[in-house]
Amino acid sequence: MARKNYLFTSESVSEGHPDKVCDRISDEIVDLVYREAKKSGMDPWKVRVACETLATTNRVVIAGEVRVPETLLKRDKKTGEIAKDSQGNPLINPSRFRSAARRAIRAIGYEQDGFHWKTAKIDVLLHGQSPDIGQGVDNAADRQGEEGAGDQGIMFGYACRETPDLMPAPIYYSHKILQLLADARKSGKGDAAKLGPDAKAQVTVRYVDGEPSEVTEIVLSTQHLDASWNSTKVRQVVEPYIHEALSSGGIKVAENCNWYINPTGKFVIGGPDGDAGLTGRKIIVDTYGGAAPHGGGAFSGKDTTKVDRSAAYAARYLAKNVVAANLAERCTIQLSYAIGVAQPLSVYVDLHGTGRVSEEEVEIAIREVMDLSPTGIRRHLDLNRPIYAKTAAYGHFGRKASRDGSFSWERTDLVKTLKQAVAKAA
Repeated sequence: MARKNYLFTSESVSEGHPDKVCDRISDEIVDLVYREAKKSGMDPWKVRVACETLATTNRVVIAGEVRVPETLLKRDKKTGEIAKDSQGNPLINPSRFRSAARRAIRAIGYEQDGFHWKTAKIDVLLHGQSPDIGQGVDNAADRQGEEGAGDQGIMFGYACRETPDLMPAPIYYSHKILQLLADARKSGKGDAAKLGPDAKAQVTVRYVDGEPSEVTEIVLSTQHLDASWNSTKVRQVVEPYIHEALSSGGIKVAENCNWYINPTGKFVIGGPDGDAGLTGRKIIVDTYGGAAPHGGGAFSGKDTTKVDRSAAYAARYLAKNVVAANLAERCTIQLSYAIGVAQPLSVYVDLHGTGRVSEEEVEIAIREVMDLSPTGIRRHLDLNRPIYAKTAAYGHFGRKASRDGSFSWERTDLVKTLKQAVAKAA
């Protein structure tokens, strides 16, 4: 039996956190390739990106494997022909990727001596995708008319009724705090303009009878550019935004709530200058804050043939629609894949004892309402487009679907179809 009364904590990190800087750069690369594919006439279904970024003091290294349009390839200065290495493989034009990285760093807000968008040295070590990996996707498409999965793995999706966006409360409020502080910092108004891009938030929620009741612990560490500030001053600046974030979802702050604001006392040196960053090190921040399982794969820097990304989006989409359809109060969905195989090997549903129908009926219905091959997912959610840079911070889930196609996996447009499919499976 599930526990009814307990404390649960989740953490979020800001867009200026070193790891999130790397996630943002990697996703800017994904967007660049999709954008250029559309401009050049390259079939977006043929795009391949697996891009990792490392950042440290005024230094960025971008590495990985890609399949890109000719506009992103290097050309011989004399002949104008596409430049190739000693083995005859096309060479990537590094300048376009450096520019994308600089734009990302500037948008985040880094103009500091130790990490500056204009002066950081950026190495681009991208090369063509291995044919041994590519054949798992491409050959399956040639044989079946649909792509095989880009890798093996397991992916999870989750939804619950704790917040308006059907997300767990602790991660929802942790994200909200940092989003509001980032907006205030970028507005350039008041003392909030003196906050730095690097920050972490952590919220502990007390659950009573299985429902979020109150916030009992608040932890916030935020970079500040005025070295004279102490923890008391930082709290004066950030506390109104924390209260605004918590009130947005209607949760109260406990009378005896403990506040830990910049508990070390000083946080001036931040971002990659203070701590090296890597793509993919904040996967729990990206998903459900530990309230639901994670398959282990990161999202950022990957095109959507990689089921680490696309199938996790599909699993969230389906779980959210199950809850939105009032089939359950909570829903966890697991999908599993093998490289080169189109359809998932397994579909698992757990309604956590809150279901109004059986898990088996939902499992049958899920396969009926959505093609869960990589091709089917990409087509259903319209994923072959440059929409990923904005996913790199404040969570991939619990966001608003936008007109540009971003966060399409947050729609609840399957409710009616899902109800019909469940009734048919009963």
